[in-house]
Amino acid sequence: MLGEVLGVVATSRNPFAAGLRSTEGGPGQDMSQFLVQTRSRAVGQMVAAAETRGANAIVGMRFDHRDVTNTWVELCAYGTAVVAVPLHARTGAHAA
Repeated sequence: MLGEVLGVVATSRNPFAAGLRSTEGGPGQDMSQFLVQTRSRAVGQMVAAAETRGANAIVGMRFDHRDVTNTWVELCAYGTAVVAVPLHARTGAHAA
């Protein structure tokens, strides 16, 4: 176990301020794609932090968020960085 790693992205909580609007006038597919991309950026930062520490896996991964201001929200992806070793390599047993 190498310890906690995280990725943090700050983004606007207002889809209109972010320039995202569906043809019906409300949050739509563009907003959904934006949210997926935001989560992916946070996960990417978390993975980079884990790799920097020498990890090859992350366990117990979760998302969290908090309001930073009335217009900004922070999205955090976090987990525990580990070096995963195949069971057969650790015990010296051979796979059949």
